[in-house]
Amino acid sequence: MNQEHARQRLGMICVAGAAMLFASKGLFSKALYQRGVGFELLVTVRALLAMPLFVWVGLRARAPAVSGDDEAQPLAVRAPPARRPRAGAVWAAVIAGIVCYYVGAMLDFWALMLIDASIERVLLFSYPALVVLLGSVMQRRAPEARVVVAMFITYLGIFFAMGGVDFSELTQNLFGAGLVLIAAFTTAIYFLIGERYTRELGSTRFAAIGMSASAVVLTVHFALFRSFDELRTLAAYDWMLLVVLAIFCMFVPGLLQAEGVRRVGAQRAAIGSTVGPPTTIVLAAIFFGERLNVWQLLGTAMIVGSVLVMSLGARPANRN
Repeated sequence: MNQEHARQRLGMICVAGAAMLFASKGLFSKALYQRGVGFELLVTVRALLAMPLFVWVGLRARAPAVSGDDEAQPLAVRAPPARRPRAGAVWAAVIAGIVCYYVGAMLDFWALMLIDASIERVLLFSYPALVVLLGSVMQRRAPEARVVVAMFITYLGIFFAMGGVDFSELTQNLFGAGLVLIAAFTTAIYFLIGERYTRELGSTRFAAIGMSASAVVLTVHFALFRSFDELRTLAAYDWMLLVVLAIFCMFVPGLLQAEGVRRVGAQRAAIGSTVGPPTTIVLAAIFFGERLNVWQLLGTAMIVGSVLVMSLGARPANRN
């Protein structure tokens, strides 16, 4: 039992760390936008810079563990499952990566050009409600009354976070908020697929396959709709920010998130993720002077609180 508690605790630490690193993404993105870097270039270069790291981790994950206890190994050297993973599991990781880190990331970074980083992070954090809803649909069971109430509060909080009673604020944020909510849906899909297949592939290999697949698709997208000549416009400072984004806002949190979901499950992982929105609000206020009004702060509190209600009542996932 103590070993299981330690396993769950480490999983929650992984998820919380990932949420805090992901939360800083909007700040670096805003800084690059102010320097004239487009969101498509940003998303593509970020993925390409992170891709070699994910490939390296995926290859290292195939090496034998240094001891017989797989859980004791560092993420980068953990041994894969004993049996060869099914092709279906690999394709599931590919689809999850493309859906979340191509479709979702493209829409999310587009939204960051239109709305404040604080609002973006709060709205993106609605994904736990979608995880619970989709999980109930997949399991063909009605959600508990507690969950229904929490979901209602979540979406009421989203309304307030978008501006709510201030019609002009609501109208101004409407399109960007819609993009973020679609991105939140793709994040929920990634969590649910990851909850099932990280046990077969291993968390590091699942993340490596998904992130690498998204990088390939992003490259094709950029080649078709943009021009790689835009790379010549990037200054040294731009490259520095992009490297930080790739390593500390994609690679590291991507591994931490996958490992956390593997250990505690998609629904309970949302508890650790509650540190994400407050982190963004504080950082955005410090570095960009963003200030949420009273209604938006109320909406933020409602979203975070409802996620805690849904997640604390969820049973820990049974891990193999």
